[in-house]
Amino acid sequence: MKIKIDKDLCVGCGMCSEICPYVFGLGDDGKAELISEAPDCDTCDVKEVGEKCAGGAIEILEDDDEEDRDE
Repeated sequence: MKIKIDKDLCVGCGMCSEICPYVFGLGDDGKAELISEAPDCDTCDVKEVGEKCAGGAIEILEDDDEEDRDE
């Protein structure tokens, strides 16, 4: 699984860090950022973050999705 964050789309609402505080945080610029490179978190639903991101800034890619994009 890979997480992509488009800072231009991020509205800084902080929803990502509320759902997955061990994976996401807000940077000094008030935008979403990864605080852990281990997106397979047992304590939260990383996929939910991608689905609920207010600005559509967070994209969660499965391993097979990554391969498709590389072609």
